[in-house]
Amino acid sequence: MPLKPPITLANTPHSLPDRINVVIPLFNDWLAVGLLLERIQSVVDEPIRSRLAFLIVDDCSAINYETLPTGIGQSLSILRLYRNVGHQKAIALGLAYLADQPDQHPTIVMDSDGEDRPEDIGKLVQRSVEQPGHVVFAHRSKRHESLVFRSFYIVYKSVFRLLTGKVITFGNFSLVPATQLRKLAHVSEIWNNYPGGVIRSRLPYTAIPLERGRRLAGESKMNFVSLVLHGLSAVSVLIDTTAVRLALFCVLMVVVSIFGIGILMYLKFFTNTSIPGWTSYLTTSFLIVILQAFLISLLLVFIVLSYRIQPQFVPARQFKDFIERLEKVY
Repeated sequence: MPLKPPITLANTPHSLPDRINVVIPLFNDWLAVGLLLERIQSVVDEPIRSRLAFLIVDDCSAINYETLPTGIGQSLSILRLYRNVGHQKAIALGLAYLADQPDQHPTIVMDSDGEDRPEDIGKLVQRSVEQPGHVVFAHRSKRHESLVFRSFYIVYKSVFRLLTGKVITFGNFSLVPATQLRKLAHVSEIWNNYPGGVIRSRLPYTAIPLERGRRLAGESKMNFVSLVLHGLSAVSVLIDTTAVRLALFCVLMVVVSIFGIGILMYLKFFTNTSIPGWTSYLTTSFLIVILQAFLISLLLVFIVLSYRIQPQFVPARQFKDFIERLEKVY
């Protein structure tokens, strides 16, 4: 029996949608985004390139563009925001704006600096054709940042897995199918962290290994502080799971402390073993650990309860408050 040929964009042109939106959050990186559009023009195959509709989310940049390439894809629009809200929130606002439109289309999220390689757009689209209904992420199989940055990034992923029980190996570069766009825009967690919000939403997702590119122009705005804040925002999306895991750790510390105190009491009152003078200090230390574990657990309970009762920001409902205007380039 002959084997079926693999699914590719070349042999399934009928599977491609008429339009593919591309959301690009941007803050002052106009030179880089211009080079990115030119690269898309040169490396993305025509069946896909002709379907692309670009939406640049201008995160209240301090400077404006001089010129931008034209004639690439179907359209290029700039969504101007009233204030700077940050990279993740700009993505959420772009997705919410597109979800509010009458017609829904597959939507690609990519950075403006070129580190999300245009060559990989076709691979995201192909995986979406193979697994319809799944959000497709780019798993970074190879990175080009400095050794220090990569080391801290490994620490971030390890801490994230320890605190949440989830594995996050991908960033913002992704494709959201048309059927899931409005659902995702109603997920409040994407306001803080887009990848973490997708995980929290329980929408089906998959990831494909793709190499991370190099910045086309300018310098990266991601530093140690930004990375820490990014990690904290990702953990905050799963705050209830994190709180439970920390509470269980506190319970474990209480059990260990009680066990330690029990051993000391047994040695003192039921054996002839000579007890050193620092035993009382050790017992006091165990009692302090028990008290701290109790207070931390109590604090975590109040944090989770407060998180659950306070109203959440839903991008699909409140995005218009941040949008100044839509500017069509072509």
